[in-house]
Amino acid sequence: MSRIFDFYLDASIHVALAIVSLVHVTALTLNINVPQELYIFIFFGSIGCYNFVKYGVEAKKYILVASRYHKNIQLFSFGCLLISFYQLFFLSERVIVALFFLVAITGLYALPVLPRHKNFRSLSGLKILIVAMVWAGTTVILPVISQLGVISWNVKVETFQRFMLVLIVLVPFEIRDLKYDSVALKTLPQRVGVKATKLIGLGWSIIFFAVTFLKTDLDVINVVVKSILFVILLTVIFKTKLNQKKYFSSFWVESIPLLWWVLLMIGKKYLILL
Repeated sequence: MSRIFDFYLDASIHVALAIVSLVHVTALTLNINVPQELYIFIFFGSIGCYNFVKYGVEAKKYILVASRYHKNIQLFSFGCLLISFYQLFFLSERVIVALFFLVAITGLYALPVLPRHKNFRSLSGLKILIVAMVWAGTTVILPVISQLGVISWNVKVETFQRFMLVLIVLVPFEIRDLKYDSVALKTLPQRVGVKATKLIGLGWSIIFFAVTFLKTDLDVINVVVKSILFVILLTVIFKTKLNQKKYFSSFWVESIPLLWWVLLMIGKKYLILL
């Protein structure tokens, strides 16, 4: 069971579920019906893209991996990419155009397109911004344009809030990886230290929650859910430390989007009766 669970995490299945859960959060929050094909595309595409970024930069020519374990993940990822590619035929043209930009950003993040064989990930401070941008675009913009085609004020607020959420969730990972990241990356903890990074994360959490009240169609369910989520984010940032337990970031922190979805589903079912 331990090996299966580790493969579930290492093969990015957990993070893909987190991304898809945020897509459904967008659907529930903005009251839109997201096509099933888009859910399938995002789930399997996230696995393939995440594993490419995670392991591709370490592999020879981004293809050849050394260990048998990573080869299994690679084969699994290729299978997921084939499934997501098939779903492309059922998506609208405007979604495909938006996908092109998101894939391009992901490619710039991982591929050595800059002089001296560097990628955008190696540029100071850009790492978490690019990840947050791609997550926000994938979980808000794609489902919205698949149905509405118009980016309203509430959609902009939701996109910014999603961007902030990802920045906050990345803080524990940035602190955890401080021992392994190259000094050249100049990550936030490398620049300002662990304590200051946590303070910044707390500040981002306050912004995340405050933005909720900028929406024009605010309802009690979203306020209650965001309040609970706000407390959870504060708790996670507070408990984050350099030497973390094995699954603190890779499972528990990455479960926050899933928890948001669960809270919203419960709220839609029970709080609406109040």
